[in-house]
Amino acid sequence: MNAHHAALRAPALLAALLALLTGCATAPDAIPGKRHSTQELLSYQPGDFRWQPTRAGAEEAARERDLSLLRQRLSLAPGSAEAQAALPEILAAVLHYNTEIDAARAPALSGLTGLETKPVDVQRAVLSAVYRFYAPEASAQLWSLLPKLSSPREFAIAANALLKPLTGPARQSAAAQIKAQMQLSFPTTWADEPRLRALSWPLDQALQPRAPALTPPPLADLLAAPLRPGYPVVFSLQRPGREVLGLALLRGADGRFVREADGRLFQVPQLARALSNLPGTITLGNTPQGIFAVRGSSTASNPSIGPTPFLETKLPIEASVSEFFQVDGSDLDWSEPLYAALLPPSWQAWEPIKEAWLAGRAGRDEILMHGSVVNPDYYRGASYYPATPTAGCLTAPEQWDPANGRLLASGQLQLAQAFARAYSQAQERNPGGLDPMVKGYLVMVELPGNDGAGGPVQAAELEASVQAAEQRWLSRPR
Repeated sequence: MNAHHAALRAPALLAALLALLTGCATAPDAIPGKRHSTQELLSYQPGDFRWQPTRAGAEEAARERDLSLLRQRLSLAPGSAEAQAALPEILAAVLHYNTEIDAARAPALSGLTGLETKPVDVQRAVLSAVYRFYAPEASAQLWSLLPKLSSPREFAIAANALLKPLTGPARQSAAAQIKAQMQLSFPTTWADEPRLRALSWPLDQALQPRAPALTPPPLADLLAAPLRPGYPVVFSLQRPGREVLGLALLRGADGRFVREADGRLFQVPQLARALSNLPGTITLGNTPQGIFAVRGSSTASNPSIGPTPFLETKLPIEASVSEFFQVDGSDLDWSEPLYAALLPPSWQAWEPIKEAWLAGRAGRDEILMHGSVVNPDYYRGASYYPATPTAGCLTAPEQWDPANGRLLASGQLQLAQAFARAYSQAQERNPGGLDPMVKGYLVMVELPGNDGAGGPVQAAELEASVQAAEQRWLSRPR
């Protein structure tokens, strides 16, 4: 399922807002679906983009209208057919606006009763909101519900919600029960089904409390990964938990990281956190760790993204082998070894970096690098502010003029143009060998550490690994 389209279809109470947003883009370059060539990307200025719904009056009116509808739905008689039917829409709006969380608690928890009889998309909506906001108080109901969930995706969401508030021996005990139930519920598929395989990682970690803490292989090895030489690579480096801003760095096609005129690393703050904050193999979950192919730049039809050109990234399987490896006419079929071959040897056995592979197998798609026209004040006080969470993409903060809706500053435009410049330089070295549309790679990876520990990712903590990676690139066999 298309993650963005699923997010927009679900909350019918937001339909008026979405109609307003889609109807008010007036910049010629804001035509939904427009493809941007390398040279077009390089020619843009922030002032070329405007989005009328970011004007203070328009945004406030739309928000108040939607919140009024949300409160009306929250006032429906508890347990009534109307209230039950509206629950997915209620919870989608609560996630989007980050408000009425206490008022939605009782409806969300009551929605767990008999949830196994509802369609899987209703199950996902309710379980996702419970995971995000109400996991501790939902524990007893989730334990009762878990054996009744026959869909791997919904089972994985419920299991993660059970694990979320637990530490120490309680987490170890819960992991053992969940793993036993997973093997009982999915006896022939649990080890390979992508969402259940991803779930097995935190379960196995919890079941080995005395084992030394696992840390990923050296970051420099990953930063030096050849991938497909001759293409630029965005490295998005995030903290576990995605509660703080990460950082996007750019490696040029020559293996050197792009730097500013004063020698500082080129860097763009970037958030890879979903509204639900669920794992990356789950629909509308966080951006999965791993390798993505960059396959051009477009303007989105999704109104929460706005008119700033996004970089289109594709997961394995979402992209054919030919697209992913940036070659023409490959007749190879996708396999895990083929994906792992892009990784340096030290990373090939590191399970978390295969999350992108599993997410592609699970059917996730349209995970983009984009800007945002969502009002960051919805998330004021969050540790990732002023960035805005998404339906699972990577987003860079943007500033829009509340008086006229014009773009004032955009990390996304900076990133897209730096990527286009690096790609253009590769074209110059390989005349006739590259497509006019930008192409390359994205590598999304979490740094070692506890959830959110260390604050936003800073370039200074990455400098040594970057320098080591550049040395390895330059000394690699040709």
